[in-house]
Amino acid sequence: MKKGTGNLYVIAAPSGTGKTSLVKAIVETMPDITVSISHTTRKKRPAEVHGLNYYFIEEAEFQSMIANNEFLEHAVVFDNLYGTSRKWAEETLARGIDVILEIDWQGAQQIQHLFPDCISIFILPPSLQTLADRLLHRNQDSSGVIQQRLADVREATSHIHEFTYVVMNDNFAKAKHDLITIIEAGRLLQRCQSEKYAPLLEELTHIKNLSAASEDHN
Repeated sequence: MKKGTGNLYVIAAPSGTGKTSLVKAIVETMPDITVSISHTTRKKRPAEVHGLNYYFIEEAEFQSMIANNEFLEHAVVFDNLYGTSRKWAEETLARGIDVILEIDWQGAQQIQHLFPDCISIFILPPSLQTLADRLLHRNQDSSGVIQQRLADVREATSHIHEFTYVVMNDNFAKAKHDLITIIEAGRLLQRCQSEKYAPLLEELTHIKNLSAASEDHN
């Protein structure tokens, strides 16, 4: 049985919605799926690991990668640059592994232009207050950055119509279940199944030859 090409899943959300935690849970739960590790010029937070959370690079290197067309998408988010490696994503998909891109709405637009068949998902917070509380409690950003992230919610959410699916992260277990359902449904799409079962479809669509063979045998 042929494995087929992997699906590309684009997941975006306002900061603090729980996108990263949900994606981590999905990758730990489901087989044959991985998340892209973005390159960024943002400074590394104390608990983060280079090559695990992000590839932390200087702006000069980032600009060089842009010039060499090494990114599938890249965007400026809160004054920092973020980008997805083109080579890694294409090679991973070619091996039949599904790829999750955890990016913002700007990156999602670029990916949807390059990969019209990608499956895009927007994650909503239950309320603005809940979002503010999450940003405060995770203790990762200054009050100024938090206010900037909250101000960006309106802009990010205004692009919700550009996504295929919307998931509410009010209950983590329910949101995780919804994401798994979307990914499993994506694997059952006709284009995916036709590629995966190509030898079987070839056999079934040439059934007349089998009938003729059966008559000759009798």
